[in-house]
Amino acid sequence: MIVPTQRAVALTLVAAPMALLLGVVRPDGWLLAVAWAAGVALLVLLDGLFAPRIRTNDLRIEGPGAVDVGGTVALAGATPGLAYTADVSAPLEPLPFSKREGNGLTYTATRRGTAKLSRIWARASGPLGLAYRQRSAATDDSIRILPDLRPVREQGMRQFLRSRQFGARIRPESGDGTEFQALTDFQPGMERRAIDWKATARHLSLLAREYRTERDNSVVFAIDCGRTMSEPVAGMPRIDRAVSAALLASFVALKSGDTVRLFGFAGRPTADSGSIAGARGFATLHRTAAELDYDAQESNFTLSLVALDQRLQRRSLIILFSEFTDPTSAELMLGAAARMRKRHRLLFVLFRDIELEAFLEARPETADDVIRANVAHALLRERRIVIERLKRLGIDVLEAAPDDLALALAERYVRDRERP
Repeated sequence: MIVPTQRAVALTLVAAPMALLLGVVRPDGWLLAVAWAAGVALLVLLDGLFAPRIRTNDLRIEGPGAVDVGGTVALAGATPGLAYTADVSAPLEPLPFSKREGNGLTYTATRRGTAKLSRIWARASGPLGLAYRQRSAATDDSIRILPDLRPVREQGMRQFLRSRQFGARIRPESGDGTEFQALTDFQPGMERRAIDWKATARHLSLLAREYRTERDNSVVFAIDCGRTMSEPVAGMPRIDRAVSAALLASFVALKSGDTVRLFGFAGRPTADSGSIAGARGFATLHRTAAELDYDAQESNFTLSLVALDQRLQRRSLIILFSEFTDPTSAELMLGAAARMRKRHRLLFVLFRDIELEAFLEARPETADDVIRANVAHALLRERRIVIERLKRLGIDVLEAAPDDLALALAERYVRDRERP
């Protein structure tokens, strides 16, 4: 396709005032303006014909396959000398013109997700700059927007160093844990429950069991991506905070020698990393986290948790990030969790609703403030009811402030895996 440039349009528009001026001076002078416009059109056609041809191989854009949230993405055409544009979807947003460089295909990553490149346009300008050839092609390329790993690395290393500083090693060789290691003489300071009474009776000496921390435990981070988790808390969507906390805890788990799985669901399962072992597998979890998109529908706990249970080959620790609004909406969640509890160990991770707590603690000034406080009290009371029901089912619950949840989960994981 041959398309005129802005220069050609400007030259053609010059014919209008020229025709008016010539018509005043000489009645038949307007024909010169028509000839001018026709000449410009002819030059546009010739310029377009002499423009370089665009081949199919030219319709490619090169760029990174992934970028962290808040990063800048610069896309470049495959053939130098051609001008490129692309139809790029969110979460990539074009930079302002004042901050663009090069060909202008510069974007910023505003949130997690996968940006789709649906169509690419390439233009080749003619020698006179009056026309250019244009060709487009559909594409299925994509760019993953991954969570920023800098906080995970910093907090993960801080947690690792803290555990060594205070003597609570992430992987102690003996003394703590659930895996039997050996029998030893009972020493003052040992717990009485560690005494092996049968071995003591056989050897006529007080013997105790010595344990060590299990290795190669199976840990699953299941993140609810439904409507309630997509809503913000303290200025950030709950799902983003859950992803950050899950990546931090998974970093510690991989360093500890456990296998980790990242699982996302909403109305159905949406992402699954599979079982990952070794610190090098953290990159796979990082890529899978980009697939945990925001969903406006209600979460289907029954379908999603049953599907997860079928994929797990052995007993696992399932750390479930979710949210609920009232006991009625939590009924299906409680039923699905009770079924999972029969085979696996569950830990529910919840964000404290600091906004409701702020309404409850604020000093009322008007009648509307009193109403808000009463509604907040009722909602928080219903929330506590659901939490108590989870605990009565034998399910552990971790509830922390949004900014403190990541470190709280990592510390809870380290403490629980060393518990006999």
